[in-house]
Amino acid sequence: MNAALEVLEAGLQASVQDLGRPGFLTLGVSRSGALDRATLRLANRLVGNTDGAAALEIRSPAPVLRALSTVRVALCGTSAGLIVEAAGGAVHWPSWRTVDVEAGEIIRVPPFGDSGAAYLSLSGGIDVPEVLGSRSTSVSGGFGGHEGRPLADGDRLHVFSARFGPHHTLLQPPGYPETLVLRVMRGPQDDRFTADALRLFLSQPFTVTRDISRMGARLSGEKLVHDGGAGIISDGVVPGTIQVPASGEPILLLADCQTTGGYAKIATVISADLPLAGRINPGTEVRFIAIGAKKAAAAFYEAEEATGRFAAGIVPLREPARL
Repeated sequence: MNAALEVLEAGLQASVQDLGRPGFLTLGVSRSGALDRATLRLANRLVGNTDGAAALEIRSPAPVLRALSTVRVALCGTSAGLIVEAAGGAVHWPSWRTVDVEAGEIIRVPPFGDSGAAYLSLSGGIDVPEVLGSRSTSVSGGFGGHEGRPLADGDRLHVFSARFGPHHTLLQPPGYPETLVLRVMRGPQDDRFTADALRLFLSQPFTVTRDISRMGARLSGEKLVHDGGAGIISDGVVPGTIQVPASGEPILLLADCQTTGGYAKIATVISADLPLAGRINPGTEVRFIAIGAKKAAAAFYEAEEATGRFAAGIVPLREPARL
């Protein structure tokens, strides 16, 4: 099979991701997968893929790619759009629509700050080996995706063959607020914090620091004080867990997080809000509100329905998306 894309400039921590590899936490294998699973699913549907096809998760600065064969792509999760450069010039295409790129043409994404994770989907999906049922890159584990690592200059990516039909666009893309309000369930070690710390956690805004990766993000705010110390006997953690080390600065765990941790956990972001949590950038303001198990379960189904409503707004374009 011929390569479809060559990486001219790798950008910042771009990696191949799908919906992840659940079911292996007991073996010490993190789920990985897209930071923003909801946007990945919409990006895949735009280009005619199944929800779980592998795509490129990109940050800013984004990778610069050269098409080695004709590919159909869509950029989702940022309003930056993409630029296709050819011998005759360059065209800036909007996000949330399909674009055909011919062999030799170059794909660029302008700098963006409206999200910490956007997705470049390719019709057919990226062809890398499955590891434990997923094509996702486990950056912390060094396996999956393209050689178990983020993209590097000179890499070549393959895609599965696909038949191109009409071009499509998403009429009403999701909106993403500048200040994120994330719903959490308290605990499991909320009893290891003072009453003032619990009040502060649910009342003050936190700012995402530059200490951020696919594993997690450190949050800055008034320090959260423990009652009895930060350390616990290590137990399980999942994406969305909020640990608080002795520094009193919460750490929000993300898709590539470890499977156990030894710091007290004040709360856990509900699954419905994990896609929003995955979009955070340094400087993003985050607030937390606590809800119960019944509301968390209802929120999951509401989020699924919302994704379905957005997907129903994918419609054919009349004009071809070409130079």
